[in-house]
Amino acid sequence: MARVFLSYSREDAASAQKLAAAVSGAGHEVWWDRQIHGGSRFATEIDRALKDAEAIVVLWSETSIRSAWVQDEAAEGRDTGRLIPLTFGGCKAPLGFRQFQSIDLGRWGGRGRPPQLDELLWAIDKTAGGEHTAEPIAKAPLAPDLRTGACVCVLPFVNMSGDTEQEYFSDGITEDITTDLSKVSALSVVSRNTAFTYKERALDVKEVARELDASHVLEGSVRKAGNRVRITAQLIDGISGNHVWAERYDRELTDIFEIQDEISKSIVGALKLKLLPNESSAIADRGTSNVDAYNLYLMARQQWIGGTFSAGRSQAIVRTCRQATLLDPDYAQAWALMALAQSELRFWHGVDEDALASAERAQSIKSDLPEPHCVRAHYLEDAGQSEEASREIEIALKLDPNSWEANREAARLKFRQGRVTEAIPFYETASALMNSDHNSPSVLSCCYRSTGQTAAMEAAARMTLERAESAKAKDPSNSHALAAGVGALAILGEKERAKEWIQRGLLLDPDNLSMRYNLACTLSSELKDSEGALEVLEPFFDLVASAAHIKHLEADPDFEPIRDHLRFRQGLAKARKRLGIEVGP
Repeated sequence: MARVFLSYSREDAASAQKLAAAVSGAGHEVWWDRQIHGGSRFATEIDRALKDAEAIVVLWSETSIRSAWVQDEAAEGRDTGRLIPLTFGGCKAPLGFRQFQSIDLGRWGGRGRPPQLDELLWAIDKTAGGEHTAEPIAKAPLAPDLRTGACVCVLPFVNMSGDTEQEYFSDGITEDITTDLSKVSALSVVSRNTAFTYKERALDVKEVARELDASHVLEGSVRKAGNRVRITAQLIDGISGNHVWAERYDRELTDIFEIQDEISKSIVGALKLKLLPNESSAIADRGTSNVDAYNLYLMARQQWIGGTFSAGRSQAIVRTCRQATLLDPDYAQAWALMALAQSELRFWHGVDEDALASAERAQSIKSDLPEPHCVRAHYLEDAGQSEEASREIEIALKLDPNSWEANREAARLKFRQGRVTEAIPFYETASALMNSDHNSPSVLSCCYRSTGQTAAMEAAARMTLERAESAKAKDPSNSHALAAGVGALAILGEKERAKEWIQRGLLLDPDNLSMRYNLACTLSSELKDSEGALEVLEPFFDLVASAAHIKHLEADPDFEPIRDHLRFRQGLAKARKRLGIEVGP
């Protein structure tokens, strides 16, 4: 029996649990971080388990290759000769680990016996000095759909409406079909975030299938004009490139829900899969039967995930969602999104909005939504009830571990509590879940810097810059993207360009407090311009509307160089007094 340490990213927890059970069932003692008891010192427990392990099994996936924790644990295994790398989901091991032969789990997502389990058990015995001396018999690779079941990648449907403003609709259709197919237990689906990295790219479908280890690829287009919609969709075999199924729908817009249902069920039929009784009804659940309300919600959602961070954008989301709820008072998702935007207006822009009422309405209609708990957590944190806020976030994550909003709020809450190391995996997950999110990888760079992870900091900065430049290309006045890009440019050594972006941001949107905060972070930490940082930060102290944002500033390592400066201390004291924040002992 060997002592095995299992390293993985939080997003892969379900697969890690099944893998741990399979290895334990073979007689080995498996340690993974779900064994940490409440009150244990997280880093200490992990360090002890790493040192005690005879084999370190690392599960490389799209998210774990970006995790500093997993990279550090893998490095421990590599440097001590105890590393056993696994890959799945078409992922390659990151640079620095590719010289080691990985065991490929294909598209296995935690259902059934892990493929290549015998090979893994042999590797554990060999690494730990066990009795197995003969390698497992090599098997010829099988076709993807025979090896681990069908896996579909839903590529972003092309907007054929001749109007870029209709992009929200084609993206929304794509996301809904992805969500529908994810409800089918017999089917694996490539994540929305991964699929959207192929948007607006010339594609070879077979190459996409190979890169993602998908057995099939769904592609299509949407043309919306007036009250009519035309949707084409084709399911393609990832090996042969042949069409397995194709259809064109030319209908009234009021038929949009039926079209989505037909596409999802046609794919299930073409792949010869069986729907469980509850899965068929789950696919048909859109949250509303009102097409106009649905259309408004898609518009608001697009603004939420990709718009400029500003009071105007949040107000537009609130107006749009309010109209959707007038059309359908029981549209829980619209109430929840409105609550999120109202929360931003209240705590970032000082607008008197009652986000709690909207959140409670959403929860009363649909109790399993994570967003209402995120809103409630923000209110509790602002009132100084940190423990209660943490409990709300725990509930949100339990309801949906892959919620971008829940992971982002969990990261922010831990950051403000001074638990920067614990915030990292949540920022990592948020960054992976939403490819338009430039703020999470930007803060992640700060977290990595403060924990001495230079390579990871630079990788996060590159991700931030890529996303900021993409957002800026769509909207040159996006000051929030400019501010995120400033930090990334400075980290990557482009300091003159960073200074140019600072000037542009201050000219375009001088009243944006979030932008000012982020610019001050870079001026303080990377550009070493204390006076410049204090100058930019002064309006933040004068106008910030939330005690939680003051806590964020107090915990932020970026401000260490100026924390003892008289102007900083005076500005902070003035803001605390204005917001009624008591000075701690």
